[in-house]
Amino acid sequence: MSNKRTREKQLQKLAAQRRAVRKRHSRQRGSAIALVVVVALVAGVFLVNQIFFHKSSTPAKAAQSAKCSTKAPPTAGEKKKLYKKPQHVIQAGKTYTAVVDTSCGTFDIQLDQKLAPKTVNSIVFLAQQHFFDGLTFHRIARDFVIQGGDPKGNGTGGPGYETRDVPPKDATYPIGTVAMAKGGTEPPGTAGSQFFVVTSSTANQSLAPAGTGPQYAIIGHVTSGMDAVNAIAALKIAGPHPTDGPPAQKVYINSMTIKES
Repeated sequence: MSNKRTREKQLQKLAAQRRAVRKRHSRQRGSAIALVVVVALVAGVFLVNQIFFHKSSTPAKAAQSAKCSTKAPPTAGEKKKLYKKPQHVIQAGKTYTAVVDTSCGTFDIQLDQKLAPKTVNSIVFLAQQHFFDGLTFHRIARDFVIQGGDPKGNGTGGPGYETRDVPPKDATYPIGTVAMAKGGTEPPGTAGSQFFVVTSSTANQSLAPAGTGPQYAIIGHVTSGMDAVNAIAALKIAGPHPTDGPPAQKVYINSMTIKES
């Protein structure tokens, strides 16, 4: 009798152990399935992000694929003629596009004469005089702007005169905006020949600060060739400030030509 009871207890214990093993295996399978689901969801989110939100011309990718020439154009180093004022060369109702050929590629700027008529006229006039040919992009501000158009190449030069088109109070500076540089103490909308291209969505905070409003005359927007802009923006920066300064290699404006339609 006691042997029978002992066997029953042994069988019950063995059954309990088997149930415990099955439960443990079930929990392990459940954890493994949950892990697979989480991994799949993460991979799916990453894939969707790559498909819908990845920009092939971001500065990081441009840095890897950029083929910026180091060859200086024939007009590099030429002393530029300065002017007392620009001739009036644009006509109302016409569209003007500045084609900027650089050592990192070409980009087009659709000029907006309604937004900045005096400054756009100045840019068209200077381009027709080949003023920009051979100049450089002398400044890269990482995740902010690239800047060029200075005949001195150091941020202090200009065409010999200034224009002024005060930007609207509600003006913004999204990526691809082309606007005119000015000194910190100069009135809003003051412009010479130095222009910049916005390369970051956060730039608006600095270009149109709360309390003071938009500061820089907007002459247009890049309509094609942002890959060239991003290639310049991704270049290594020389000087003591790793995020703001001249590019480590010269970036030339081979030419700026105007298309009229």
